[in-house]
Amino acid sequence: MTPAKDILDKVGAKSVGRQYTLIPASTIEAKSVAWMWTDAGQGRLPAGSLSVAAGREGTGKSSFGLWLAAGITQGSLPGIHHGTPGGVIYLAAEDSWEHTLIPRLMVAKADLGRVFRMDVIEGDDDLALSLPVDNELLEDAIASEGVRLVIIDPLLSYIGEGIDTHKSREVRKGLDPLVRIAQKTGAVILGIAHFNKGSGSDPASLITGSGAFKDVPRSVFGFAKGSDESGNTRRVMSQVKNSLGLAELPSLNYDIASVEVDGLDGTYARFTFTGESDVTVQDLIDDQPTGKERRQAQQGARDWLEPYLREQGPTPSADVIAAGEAQGHSKYLINKASTSLGVLKPRSGYQGGSTWELPESNDAPPPF
Repeated sequence: MTPAKDILDKVGAKSVGRQYTLIPASTIEAKSVAWMWTDAGQGRLPAGSLSVAAGREGTGKSSFGLWLAAGITQGSLPGIHHGTPGGVIYLAAEDSWEHTLIPRLMVAKADLGRVFRMDVIEGDDDLALSLPVDNELLEDAIASEGVRLVIIDPLLSYIGEGIDTHKSREVRKGLDPLVRIAQKTGAVILGIAHFNKGSGSDPASLITGSGAFKDVPRSVFGFAKGSDESGNTRRVMSQVKNSLGLAELPSLNYDIASVEVDGLDGTYARFTFTGESDVTVQDLIDDQPTGKERRQAQQGARDWLEPYLREQGPTPSADVIAAGEAQGHSKYLINKASTSLGVLKPRSGYQGGSTWELPESNDAPPPF
């Protein structure tokens, strides 16, 4: 058999300046996991780790990040840092600091003096962070301010241009160094990610990009919204990966309220958990109808509404909605059907609402 050294000599694969050492497991101290966020006594988010919060647009994943940021800066987040406020770096590629992030941080009651925007300076230019090119800068920034949480929103926007985000091996070039930075500094690096338009219902598998976006993080949180039995919006967070803790943690309901900020126009989102949920993110995704099912449901509401209004004549909107819901049609679909039929809705004074009636012309707008 040819000695291994001779093989290396032949292919020119000598290792330059590299050595190895073997460390007996008996010399490595076992340690408990330190949890940055605990809920009901169970670990949700391990300190010194990479994590991902993912969902479709408008589900509240960024608001969750702001909720975490506020808890860290206040020292109010249940976990190892409770009672000791810390710093947060927020990397935002899509939101304006002046018009969006600062007001939302104020609504979340974050300590703004502990939240940092990070820009990369090159010559006279202020640039966005690029991973893994600026990993050393990120690590230094975390250490300089005692940062405990870094939010990258969205994570995909900060992966360097030379990395193909659909190839797992390529993505790991951007993510694996983040894992090492988190472990070295003890900070949590939370990446915000989007679900793709795939037809599956496994939340982790729906994350846009390669499978590395779900494989590398130690924890993954999924966010979704749907409707309850009464047609009211419900929002649910499920922990779909928890490598260092319990895998079957209960899902949580959450609310996103519109809150005003003194001195500013408009309203801003406030994220609040409201207790355990009896459904999961996967349940909500499974319940979302296909395009064909949605069109059938819309047509069913239209087919009910037209003869109902023809028979009843002008009817208070509240009565129309109640009658439609009694027939199994949601308020949302009844309203869409009314638009499709060109229903007239003059104000009636009836509890401040309107009456609904079909237009005199039979030339109603076409169906959905």
